[in-house]
Amino acid sequence: MTALNGQCLCGAVRFSAVPKAGASVCHCAMCRKWTGGINIAVDLAEAPVFKDDARLGVYRSSEWAERLFCSECGSSLLYRTVDGAHHVASAGCFEDPSQFPLESEIFIDEKPSSYDLAGEHPRMTGPEFMAMVAPEQEAE
Repeated sequence: MTALNGQCLCGAVRFSAVPKAGASVCHCAMCRKWTGGINIAVDLAEAPVFKDDARLGVYRSSEWAERLFCSECGSSLLYRTVDGAHHVASAGCFEDPSQFPLESEIFIDEKPSSYDLAGEHPRMTGPEFMAMVAPEQEAE
């Protein structure tokens, strides 16, 4: 994929990023509180390039991760590991989020029972996902 432009709701934070492929959904309690619903996100091939990061807020949400948001309008923008090795952008930051087909769901065990997402794709529980990424976190 080529670089796409993304931005927050008010346009104060703008960036360019190269998405790897489709979207994934996280149902963990932290993502739901951060976004106000499910977190639909896109893995990025590399760190995004910000046009102006003066209004970029950063919240350290765990020992290994940070959540980036617009300090002006509050839009949830990106999730990144503290070591800078992994970046994920909210799909809604891009002009056409429909270009990112749903590829997976994680923390399915924390998903509220009031909705289900259609389609056949991998679904992992929180413990399954953490076991998959734990070797990466231990190496930090």
